[in-house]
Amino acid sequence: MTVPVFGDKIDNQSYQTRYGVYAIVPNPNQDQVILVQAPNGAWFLPGGEIENGENHHTALERELKEELGFKADLGNYLGQADDYFYSRHRDTHFYNPAFFYHVKSYQRVGNPLEDFNHLEWFPIKEAIERLKRGSHKWAVEQWLNQHKNLT
Repeated sequence: MTVPVFGDKIDNQSYQTRYGVYAIVPNPNQDQVILVQAPNGAWFLPGGEIENGENHHTALERELKEELGFKADLGNYLGQADDYFYSRHRDTHFYNPAFFYHVKSYQRVGNPLEDFNHLEWFPIKEAIERLKRGSHKWAVEQWLNQHKNLT
């Protein structure tokens, strides 16, 4: 299976590779997903960088606790999609191989540790429109297609 690639790769530009893992977290009715708004106003799926010594699951469990205050039961692996992007905040060009999972269930175990983000639930189509990265849009569409096939 070919990995979809989003963003424009600039010739002769060096990129820092940043492996990430992200989650589609639907509400109990499965008709909304939660998004994280960074301080710059951009919307993303919950998740982030895989740190040294972490696998997909441990990284995502850490990120969900930091960003949402959630302990989650991870479901299906939805796939990989890659992004090329420039971060003005970090003044760096990134190549971001991203791995996506569905969250089957979750429970709030505390307040988010990262209190500088804004969290909001959106209807699925609106969430896709608001998401900044092509890979994140792709992942929600993958989940939606799998979810339709299961119901």
